[in-house]
Amino acid sequence: MNNRTIEITSRFEKSWNDTEKIFDMFLENGFERLIPVREFISELKKKGENQHFRIGTSLYPLIFSRSVEYGLRDDQKQLIIDTLDKNDYEIIFKDGFKKYRKYRISDLNDNRLTKLLKTLKGTLVD
Repeated sequence: MNNRTIEITSRFEKSWNDTEKIFDMFLENGFERLIPVREFISELKKKGENQHFRIGTSLYPLIFSRSVEYGLRDDQKQLIIDTLDKNDYEIIFKDGFKKYRKYRISDLNDNRLTKLLKTLKGTLVD
């Protein structure tokens, strides 16, 4: 691995560790509806996805991107999982104001979500 790849991977992994801490804090404070999202993060991390994406939160929504830096520009693609209620999630794949996909699911193992993660993984890191 070259130094750039090592640095990018390190930043991606740090974002996962920081986001896990935030979700753990939510759970400690009674936000049980976020348990499936926290479990989803753990499952993806076990599969090594923490080396391919930066994740973060915008309060409760979980956001996946390929951004090396914290914060997203309008032209960067992102996948948002917004927990509306227990087992009720809104999924949005977009960049800036352009939405490519938007739908609701009841299970985070939904094949459509898996395909969107794969699509995002195929975009350039920037």
